[in-house]
Amino acid sequence: MKQILVYADSLTWGIIPNTRRRLEFDERWPGVLENQLNAGGQRRVRVIEDCLNGRRTVWDDPFKPGRNGKSGLAQRIEINSPLALLVLMLGTNDFQWCHPENDAGVAAQGIAALVQEIRTAPIEPGMPTPKILIVVPPKIRAGLGNMAEKFHGADERCAGLGHAYAQVAAELGCECFDCESVTSSSVIDGVHLDADQHAKLGTALAPVVARLIGE
Repeated sequence: MKQILVYADSLTWGIIPNTRRRLEFDERWPGVLENQLNAGGQRRVRVIEDCLNGRRTVWDDPFKPGRNGKSGLAQRIEINSPLALLVLMLGTNDFQWCHPENDAGVAAQGIAALVQEIRTAPIEPGMPTPKILIVVPPKIRAGLGNMAEKFHGADERCAGLGHAYAQVAAELGCECFDCESVTSSSVIDGVHLDADQHAKLGTALAPVVARLIGE
């Protein structure tokens, strides 16, 4: 069996927009992805979710501990090894109100720092360093729902995120997939994904992941 670690935030955790409820595993895009990869009947792939609400790339939350994505990342790789692939989908929370100077380029540099952390993580001898797939989160919409105040101005500052991530991915030799190619953030809160968007994303990622892990 090949294992995939998904390292992400509330978009992947499956929060239902404008609520504190969570979608079921089979409805979340990692669950959709796992089911698609194992659709042949013989289970070969396990998708492990490590998704923390509010997680940034390399920034701290001033009120909630542990939201810096770099903290503990190396140990999570060690814990879950051997890993065939690590899917990295972070950046949305880099644009919260408490990071007013952040733009797409800064978030992309945060992703680059996480890639370096992954590649230098301590793993047992003989176990592989996982391949890395960078997933660009969907663009943040302006002033919607209960996320409006927290993400004030984020729709402007996240402009160009897909291009910035793709550039970093090319420089570091990683695969990159832009969510905007198949879906967008919810019209309810402008940040998260609705259930149908999870389904679209998981389905679209399946052939990309299958190619990367050699299935």
